[in-house]
Amino acid sequence: MVFSSIVFLFLYLPVVLGVYYIAPVRYRNLWLFLVNLVFYGWGEPVYILLMLFSICVNYFNGRWIARVREENKKKAKAVLALNTAINLGLLLFFKYFDLIAETVSRIPGVSVPTLGLTLPIGISFYTFQTMSYPIDVYRGDAKVQKNFIRFGMFVALFPQLIAGPIVRYKDISDQLGERMGSTEQFARGVERFTVGLAKKVLIANNIGALWDACSSASSLTVAGAWLGALAFSLQLYFDFSGYSDMAIGLGRMLGFEFRENFNYPYISRSVTEFWRRWHISLGTWFRDYLYIPLGGNRRGLPRQLLNILIVWALTGLWHGANWTFLLWGLYYAAFLLLEKVLLLKPLEKVPVLGHIYTLLVAVSGWMIFQLDSLKELWRYWKAMYGFGGAGLINESDLFLGRSYLPVLLVAAIAATPLLKNLYSRISPRIRAVATPVLIALVLVASTAYLVDATYNPFLYFRF
Repeated sequence: MVFSSIVFLFLYLPVVLGVYYIAPVRYRNLWLFLVNLVFYGWGEPVYILLMLFSICVNYFNGRWIARVREENKKKAKAVLALNTAINLGLLLFFKYFDLIAETVSRIPGVSVPTLGLTLPIGISFYTFQTMSYPIDVYRGDAKVQKNFIRFGMFVALFPQLIAGPIVRYKDISDQLGERMGSTEQFARGVERFTVGLAKKVLIANNIGALWDACSSASSLTVAGAWLGALAFSLQLYFDFSGYSDMAIGLGRMLGFEFRENFNYPYISRSVTEFWRRWHISLGTWFRDYLYIPLGGNRRGLPRQLLNILIVWALTGLWHGANWTFLLWGLYYAAFLLLEKVLLLKPLEKVPVLGHIYTLLVAVSGWMIFQLDSLKELWRYWKAMYGFGGAGLINESDLFLGRSYLPVLLVAAIAATPLLKNLYSRISPRIRAVATPVLIALVLVASTAYLVDATYNPFLYFRF
């Protein structure tokens, strides 16, 4: 089940919210725990068992670590290592087994059968989320959770379950027991959810059709390749940031406050800044649980560069079971290392140049992320940079450009803080009237699109 569906908007969500606010406060977490499992098992009910197993392992190991941490640090560390191995083992088995089997089978005389397992939805997100809990308990950064229902509700909380943001236990631990929800918070949640829904349905879905048209062309011109690459770059941003907005909005409706996951990454003036603004929860997770434990920048420049390389190789693989994702991670590692050693200060002196450079790197990099093979990637990159042999532009490119120009302009403007800044300058009295009207109009428009449309992909659903 995805947020941008009629079933979720007009069946699941009203029932969840209605019962949640009617029920006595002491039963609300139990209700959320149960409906979270329904949400997760909507497509693949069997994987509810995997979710429950993950909850139990991390809950009981977290309690075990808390119990022995003060008196026997070595034993607590061993439990933490075991817990981490179980979590990563599940992720490796369900997400990467077939990739490993196919790779090993290329060795002459070796044959490892693939299993063809269906990827459990959101396993990359909730694995990282659950792993953070026992680590923080071990470090003393979070108090142990003794209530199983509260912990299970945290892990399976449907707003951020299948596509983030990655919510760490220590960030919302106080909210699991007591949530002082208010009418104002609920209204802000509806507003944020509606913004995210509009991003997903009205912008990402429409501009995604342009990417499909360009990428499926039999011969790619330079203009066609860049048009498609720009379309996908904007589609991915509005798809994922829209989903994050919806998650944050749904959390507010239930009394939770989640941290931001995007901060207008396409206005960045370096690749370093870009990754501080894109998928913030993943970046901070890798920083706090891998980069800093590896030594961060405390052991000299050579070690820092190695740490960045390791983090970005694993960041790439986290995104998908294909070696192209490793290439994508190494691609960004190369630019981050180059900036760290050489480019960052010169780019800061010429912001316009830095912005153009960052967009070129990001748009070109998304092609590694999206295309499934090196052959496809090489074909697309050659077309983008004039070596594809199909020329500069053709009639099809002109037709697609004219047809999608309005949505491209809307997307380009909405990817910057311009509209937000302009809206904030309107007087509070006018905003108080205009905001509910705009929300209603956007909900009607989004619903009309969902009822009529057959194109409603969710790109991060596969992770």
